[in-house]
Amino acid sequence: MPILVRMSEPKAQAKKTDEVVPGVHHWTVEDDRLGGIRSDAYAVVDDDGTVTLIDPLPIDEKALRKLGNLEAIVLTAGNHQRSAWRMRKAFGIPVWAPEGAQGLEEKPDFEYVAGNTLPGGLSTFQTPGPTEAMYTLWMQKNPHAVVFISDLLSREGRGTPKFVPGEYQDEPLRTRSSIQRILDHLPIQTVCFAHGAPILKDGAAALRKALEQDHEFPGAPAPA
Repeated sequence: MPILVRMSEPKAQAKKTDEVVPGVHHWTVEDDRLGGIRSDAYAVVDDDGTVTLIDPLPIDEKALRKLGNLEAIVLTAGNHQRSAWRMRKAFGIPVWAPEGAQGLEEKPDFEYVAGNTLPGGLSTFQTPGPTEAMYTLWMQKNPHAVVFISDLLSREGRGTPKFVPGEYQDEPLRTRSSIQRILDHLPIQTVCFAHGAPILKDGAAALRKALEQDHEFPGAPAPA
């Protein structure tokens, strides 16, 4: 019988979180699964002190428990299961995943679709392209409108966000269309990436600039 090798978690572990905007915390690791590139995860602390983890990566347990009462884990896509299953067991909290998410190593407790409201006050917005079941999460943390855009774009340093090369996406033109739909439908100040430093303000302008500077598919978005 072949041995199943689990690959969801990076080996590196973060030591602490940083607050992006009030109520949104962030941590990052060097991801050995992806050639050492930066991967990022988030925690949303609600007004009642409950904490929702988004695409969680390995981190010192004490750093998470300091944030408040851990309530739920939300995945934006099947390829972002990361530390979700280990944390589900460690903290006794449910995992939410997109309906139709591919490659999950365990069964989520709940599935969601577009238009659902999840723990932490997260609203779901389907944004296909890298894969079909990929979701952007949006929330209002007054005075900040915050968007978590999964793998639609990545960011190096403090530069303009960039699209992942088309060869690594299912439908790269739909990725561009998804960014345009975000701009058309969601108020945005803060943009949180799965790979790259968050943009704290003028996030919508940064997304527009990413489309304008897209050299692989100039003139996109195309299909909606």
